[in-house]
Amino acid sequence: MSSTKRPLWLWPIIFIAFAFGALTIKSGGAVIFFDGPARVAAGNYLNFVVWFNFIAGFFYILAGLGFLLQKDWTAKLAIMIAVTTLLVFAAFGIHIFMDGAYEMRTVIAMTLRSVIWTSFATAAYFIAKRI
Repeated sequence: MSSTKRPLWLWPIIFIAFAFGALTIKSGGAVIFFDGPARVAAGNYLNFVVWFNFIAGFFYILAGLGFLLQKDWTAKLAIMIAVTTLLVFAAFGIHIFMDGAYEMRTVIAMTLRSVIWTSFATAAYFIAKRI
C-alpha cells in the first residue's frame, strides 16, 4: 500500500475495523472479566471463542490503523485475522457437531466476522498488489 490519497471506499473499512474492534473488546471483556449481566446474557458461550474474539479485537483496531496509514503489512494482518477466525469458527463447528451447547447468535456473529475479515483481507491484498 502506498501513502497516496485513500480511495473513498476504504473509509468504511477503516471505520468498521476500528468500531468492530472496540465493540469486540468491550463485549468480550465484559464476559471474560466481569461476573454480571453480560456473562449471563452470553448464555452457553465457549471460553476459547470469547477469548479469541476479545484478543482479535485488538488486532481489528491494529488493522484499521494499517488501512488508515496504508501500510503494506495490513494485507498480511487482515489475512491472518481472516484465517484464524475461520479456524476458530471451524473448531466451534466441531463443538456443535459433537452436541456441545452453543448460542445461535455465536454462529451468526462468527459468520459475520468471517465474511467481514475475508472481505477486508481480499481488499487489503488487492491494495497491496495494486491490482
